Amino acid sequence: MAKLNTLNLNFGLRTHEGAPARNISTELQLRRSVLACLLWESQFYEDGVEIAGRIAELVPKVAAEKVAALAIEARERMKLRHVPLLLVREMARHKTHRHLVSDTLAHVIQRADELSEFVAIYWKDGRVPLSGQVKKGLAAAFPKFDEYQLAKYDRGGPIKLRDVLFLSHAKPRDAAQAGVWKKLIWGRLTTPDTWEVALSSGADKREAWERLLREQKLGALALLRNLRNMKDAGVDESLVLAALREMSTGRVLPFRFLAAARYAPQWEETLEQAMLKSVAGQEKLPGKTIVLVDVSGSMTASLSRRSEMQRTDAAYGLAVLLREIGEKVAVYSFSNHLAEIPARRGFALRDAIDASQPHSATYLGKALEALNEKERYDRLIVITDEQAHDEVPGPKGKGYVINVASYKNGVGYGKWTHIDGWSEAVLEYVRAVEQTGSIN
Repeated sequence: MAKLNTLNLNFGLRTHEGAPARNISTELQLRRSVLACLLWESQFYEDGVEIAGRIAELVPKVAAEKVAALAIEARERMKLRHVPLLLVREMARHKTHRHLVSDTLAHVIQRADELSEFVAIYWKDGRVPLSGQVKKGLAAAFPKFDEYQLAKYDRGGPIKLRDVLFLSHAKPRDAAQAGVWKKLIWGRLTTPDTWEVALSSGADKREAWERLLREQKLGALALLRNLRNMKDAGVDESLVLAALREMSTGRVLPFRFLAAARYAPQWEETLEQAMLKSVAGQEKLPGKTIVLVDVSGSMTASLSRRSEMQRTDAAYGLAVLLREIGEKVAVYSFSNHLAEIPARRGFALRDAIDASQPHSATYLGKALEALNEKERYDRLIVITDEQAHDEVPGPKGKGYVINVASYKNGVGYGKWTHIDGWSEAVLEYVRAVEQTGSIN
């Protein structure tokens, strides 16, 4: 998350739609490119390779400690997987940053497949020897994973987990782990009972899904992501509904439910109940909150090439969450104009925002001027990809811009508190800013 920045406009910089953009420090440029980034995925305005190249260019211009902390924040708080690995790989290229590579790499590798994915990123531009710091970081990370985790991610591909084990010269913690690693080397790990394995084994898909549901072998995200597959396989509806009602929703954000409902609308009622349960009991934001949601054309782009989620899912999901946790909340949308949204909640709020106006231009400045004249508020939260057509004024009070894209230039600085990304950490950050006046 970025601190409050009071910087001057540089009219030489523009958003993709032409609005004057802020001239920000290299550290903040790196943050905005990283924290809403699904690495190498093209976005509405920018190619994914261009974004990755910009990250690589910025790393040596930012202090090593800042880059390391950003990599850890991206992995732990924003739940990003590949961009933290790229940050560490770029740190390994530069003498000024290498001393922090091993500790940072060991920290950000939190899934077994990230061991081989890091080596793939390291060799993306050609196969070269791994540096000593990289070997040390991989060796420190390898013992984190048990047989189940190693077997789950011991997949085919040019770089296998056994290759990383040999390259890093990792040392097992004890004899039991040494035995597991021998099984990894020989290809004899116990096959895990996961939904991926069950469905790739050739078993009848309906029977496989129903067994996994009865045995409660699906986590919340796997369940939500596969609802359409279950529907297509003709899975017993009572098993699906029971799993949705019983699923652990504590760390599932509303946008996951919104995306699932788009492809499994027949289960929308139960999905909505689970979504509202996931946000219940959170600490309230005091006073009046205005939520302003970008519904311009670029916001309907997919979050990634393979994802069925759109940027609007992230935006609408945050609006749903804010409606639930605010003491008093008003929601507006903007594209060509400002539109007030009826006082709805849950999926009805999503539908009202989406239908409030055509998904067209990005006149954020005009919308803010109208809103500042119309409303009195304690805080104004704008959810956008920041690619405005017009100059953006400041808020009348506390103002937050939540950026859900990784574009080079943006507008949410100056008197605004700028936040990149859309994880559950967003609202923790807002609370921290208002309780302490700043965030470290």
